[in-house]
Amino acid sequence: MLYRRPNSNNYWCRFTAPNGKEVRRTTKTTNKKAAQEFEAKLKSEFWRVQHLGSKQRRSWQEATIRWLQETAHKKTHEDDKAALRFAHPYLGSKMLDEINRSLLDSLLHAKAATGVSNATVNRLMEVIRAILNRAEKEWEWLDKAPAVRMLTEPKRRIRWLTPDEVKRLLSEVSGHLKAMVQFSLLTGLREANVTGLEWSQVDLDRRVAWIHPDQAKAGKAIGVALNDDAVELLKQLKELNATRVFTYKGRPVKKANTKAWREALKRVGIENFRWHDLRHTWASWHVQAGTSIHVLQELGGWSDIRMVQKYAHLAPENLSQDANNISLPK
Repeated sequence: MLYRRPNSNNYWCRFTAPNGKEVRRTTKTTNKKAAQEFEAKLKSEFWRVQHLGSKQRRSWQEATIRWLQETAHKKTHEDDKAALRFAHPYLGSKMLDEINRSLLDSLLHAKAATGVSNATVNRLMEVIRAILNRAEKEWEWLDKAPAVRMLTEPKRRIRWLTPDEVKRLLSEVSGHLKAMVQFSLLTGLREANVTGLEWSQVDLDRRVAWIHPDQAKAGKAIGVALNDDAVELLKQLKELNATRVFTYKGRPVKKANTKAWREALKRVGIENFRWHDLRHTWASWHVQAGTSIHVLQELGGWSDIRMVQKYAHLAPENLSQDANNISLPK
């Protein structure tokens, strides 16, 4: 049965599927003949699903709704929703089996045309790829997900500070900011884990701290080993606040990458350096001091060893002894 809804010129169809469920869909057309063809094709698809075991065709909108429901726990949930809003004009009206490489390339080029970096374009396409792959491998809504092309991202040089640069920087910061810089360099914790750290997550007697799974980037708890300097620093902060480790005028610190931080970097002539690069500095110092890549992975809470291997080149001299395991025959 074809009908029109109030305030809509498009025809809608309504019928009972072979499984007994009522189906209501827009035909997305004002042409009655085209609408009749749409209805006949849709009825045929439902018949094939019921009697021949064919897969029911699913829409991109159905896939995005299910994806957002299943990934609501992700820290990047809001970013994913923003990406899907951008993709909606290109994919929103499509069935999953209508999405092909050409359509995805159009989306990629449209995002790139907004002037964002290749990395930002790739973050969008990664969300699209994840949904299509899940539709194929987990939901079984697709026979085969199309390939999703990514743009080349320039490899970013690891930025870290020398001990002399750190001395200069620490001479230009004070109070809570200085304490956070020092703690970051001693533990390698990310900004949010430093600013949000509570005393309930610290045991000075055991010389450990911990990051809860919902606070960690990888979603797994992180045990933080505290060295002598970190323990001494925390002891100095213990009386300032009963709940939070790092505070400013008695209030919790929400972010560390502040104007005061950026101005301090300018005063000491340190350029192209982000707060997160304190973590890179910590990891780089460890590797140069002989800490193994596998131990560093545990200390830093990385879930993938590949994230740690980028520091390995900083201490090739530590491999010299192993290199001597072979020699030319005499």
